[in-house]
Amino acid sequence: MSDSPNVPLSAARSLLFVPGSRADRFDKAVAAGPDAVVIDLEDAVAPQDKAAARAGVDAWLAAGGRAVVRVNGAGTEWFEDDLAMAAAHGVPLVLPKAEDPAVLSLIAERTGGAARVVALVETAAGVENAPQLCRAPGVVRLALGNVDLAAQLGVDPADQQALLYCRSRLVLSSASAALAAPVDGVTTDLTEETGAAALADGVAHARRLGFTGKFCLHPRQIAAVRAGFTPSAREREWARRIVAAAPTGTELVVVDGEMVDRPVWERARRILASAQASGSAQAPNSAQASGRAQASGSAQASGWAQASGSAQASGWAQASGSAQVGTLSAPSAAAQAR
Repeated sequence: MSDSPNVPLSAARSLLFVPGSRADRFDKAVAAGPDAVVIDLEDAVAPQDKAAARAGVDAWLAAGGRAVVRVNGAGTEWFEDDLAMAAAHGVPLVLPKAEDPAVLSLIAERTGGAARVVALVETAAGVENAPQLCRAPGVVRLALGNVDLAAQLGVDPADQQALLYCRSRLVLSSASAALAAPVDGVTTDLTEETGAAALADGVAHARRLGFTGKFCLHPRQIAAVRAGFTPSAREREWARRIVAAAPTGTELVVVDGEMVDRPVWERARRILASAQASGSAQAPNSAQASGRAQASGSAQASGWAQASGSAQASGWAQASGSAQVGTLSAPSAAAQAR
């Protein structure tokens, strides 16, 4: 089984959460066209509903469904059963509250080394242990749990400056371990008035820091996230000129008045590779997207995003009105390329 219906988990830009207790939404989430669907058995499911939700996910996967599963955290009473279910289907995992590499070693041991894991960093200890998490067995990628982390730090999860060090540490740790760039946390603002702008700003900020993907809380966020993490036409054209002028990357040339050496060539090569990977992703057709990614009012938005009574509903903010997806204006090619 591949990491997702569309692209490898290491290259996924848009990762859409869907509550594990809402089996009726699993196929709708896939049809919305994210790079990966993440079925959430943790924050989105109330304690009394955990077993039933797991059984529903098990049945859907057994019927041929394809998704990533966010299991409950190690040390909870549900972790072992969640892990066994996910391992039986060979699906990738999101491990919440990732901070101890020993837990990832345990997952690798229990799954015979087959598990692919996104280590979700949601605590101060996880941030400080990020370099070790990157090198733990089975880890494909790190991700930021900005809501829980901000709560522990006593800061606003929407305050980019407050979490700047945390985001940068995840990016640097991933790069130093030759791991795929991390996934940014959710934008919880789903309102019509400010949601689109907040999402576009969050995506642009994360991309500037080196993130290459983001979690989505609602299908209507997918388009902006996908656009924001896809190289722009200007970036692609810049990269093509660089590679054309220095085909092997060993030449020392001047393009558009700027010196091109190996690091610049590598940047251009990565842009083209990212663009190619983005082009391979399947976009939802209009029939699939209608009614999925389009807002029809606060009831629909809250029905998708709310936490089904979970005590930890902060990461599944309930919409107070219909939201709209905005388009993201990409920075200049020169700024992105350098």
